[in-house]
Amino acid sequence: MLPGSVLASMQSQQLYQIALTLIAGIGPVKAKLLIAQCGNAEQIFREKKNVLLKIPDIGALTISLLHDKKILQRAEQELRFVDERGIQILFYTDTHYPERLKSCDDSPVVLYTRGKMELNTQRVISIVGTRTATSYGKGFCAELLQGIKAYSPLIISGLAYGIDVCAHRNAVNTGLATAACVAHGLDKVYPSLHAPLAAEMEKNGGLISEFPGYTKMTPELFPMRNRIIAGLADCTIVVETDERGGSMITANLANSYGREVFAVPGRYYDQHSTGCNSLIRKNLAAIITSPHDLIQYMNWDEPKTRPPKQLDLFSQLEGDASKIAQALSAHGKMNIDELKLATDISFGTLSTLLLDLEFQGVLRSFPGKCFELNK
Repeated sequence: MLPGSVLASMQSQQLYQIALTLIAGIGPVKAKLLIAQCGNAEQIFREKKNVLLKIPDIGALTISLLHDKKILQRAEQELRFVDERGIQILFYTDTHYPERLKSCDDSPVVLYTRGKMELNTQRVISIVGTRTATSYGKGFCAELLQGIKAYSPLIISGLAYGIDVCAHRNAVNTGLATAACVAHGLDKVYPSLHAPLAAEMEKNGGLISEFPGYTKMTPELFPMRNRIIAGLADCTIVVETDERGGSMITANLANSYGREVFAVPGRYYDQHSTGCNSLIRKNLAAIITSPHDLIQYMNWDEPKTRPPKQLDLFSQLEGDASKIAQALSAHGKMNIDELKLATDISFGTLSTLLLDLEFQGVLRSFPGKCFELNK
């Protein structure tokens, strides 16, 4: 148990962290800018007006809200709410905040979680699809999770009807951890029909939301929820969807984050396969037809022993290839976006060079388009 003084300090910080998310006009990007400038959430609320005005995009209206006592009162209510319900608060600078999600510019500064889950586990996949799943989609979900059980991935979805709940249910049945990202506060489970399943999930997984308690679902909250589903995982698998489904939003977000996207193909005249077929046709998703496809593409069966690296291999590298090796040597494991910033190499050239260097044994790749030098 933590000493009383440490616990009180943590709660004080959490109060201001929650309060920051309650201010209209301060989204994740602006909140992170404020924290970078001020040091922590509490200092933002204590900072002088003339200092805050020097921060880009922070105007008088935002500053007046920072000094509104009602904001802290609402944050106090939320702090009591999470304490009474056994809800955990993850701030984006916390050790247990999901690293995959943190790499997304628009990741939430605060996550509320309920249950027992490890969001930084070795393998995380998201499974999404239509609310009106067919036997074809349901069967694929069952086959997929049974086939990857030995690799113990965390399964992420949205607890909606159809493919979502099918993914969660099959994860529970096969003993895999599973977590649902929801578009409302954690005072309830929606749909209520899935409350018993959610209770089971909390034993090995649970619920995730960026919204404070008693937040009601509105249409604009679902795309916000979808970005978390995409950002938490190494890859997103679209099982069934039409071309206007919410799963298409999740797939596009996953692509924008540099994550792998897979789609289950279907017959051209099946409405629930039009979205998947479109993703595949436009090269926005790779085809997945079996658990083996996922295991092979994500390199989960990588060999335990590797051939020794030639000592003079790095000295032979020139130009952009040398830049990549130097960046990885200096920073360790990096994703492709970080390498782009560090080397200033175009994405097209960078992707080609990374593949060449992997074939040469200079580096190795990981899910989420991450790379590190071979040891």
